[in-house]
Amino acid sequence: MRYLFTHLGDAWDLTLIHLWLSLLPLVLGLVIAVPLGALIQRTTVLRRFTTVIASIIFTIPSLALFVVLPLVIPTRILDQANVIVALTLYTVALLVRAVPEALDAVPPAVLDAATAVGYKPLTRIVKVELPLAIPVLAASLRVVAVTNISMVSVGSVIGIGGLGTWFTEGYQADKSDQIIAGIVAIFVLAIVVDTLIMVAGKFATPWVRSAKKVKAGAR
Repeated sequence: MRYLFTHLGDAWDLTLIHLWLSLLPLVLGLVIAVPLGALIQRTTVLRRFTTVIASIIFTIPSLALFVVLPLVIPTRILDQANVIVALTLYTVALLVRAVPEALDAVPPAVLDAATAVGYKPLTRIVKVELPLAIPVLAASLRVVAVTNISMVSVGSVIGIGGLGTWFTEGYQADKSDQIIAGIVAIFVLAIVVDTLIMVAGKFATPWVRSAKKVKAGAR
């Protein structure tokens, strides 16, 4: 812990890099997975096929993917783009299964009511289904965000920045306090990001809080 408190400046710089490498793929993956998940939700064949492909992608070791990507896309092995692309693939692989499940959780009665008042399928998804699916999606986002924060640390093995560099530097210099500082910093970062997503999810669904208050008052 002493190492962490005496290197707060370095910790802040590495944290910013770590956030960039872990949260940008989260945003990109969300942009890809939400429309894709909504598209395959009601098509059983596409849903199963997508689930199989997503499972295969997620089983690929992250370090191997970081190293192989430069052979597939025009990047250098020490390019941050490798980590961003790899984590975006993992994010899509996780969320593309979560999005249909979140949409499945929307009560059929609500869907029927939306159709009855004249909502077209696309409008219904955007204005009714996705907002009601936010609690389930937020829970999945929390898992993906923490997973990405953890996986970014693996990138330090191939020389890509982030708090994981304290692992490799500490190991090479035989400084256990530096390694522990890196572990603590990543742990705290994961908790902060997880909490922020949870709070954002609650603010985005005020009707859930209202429903809980009504139930509490009824008791």
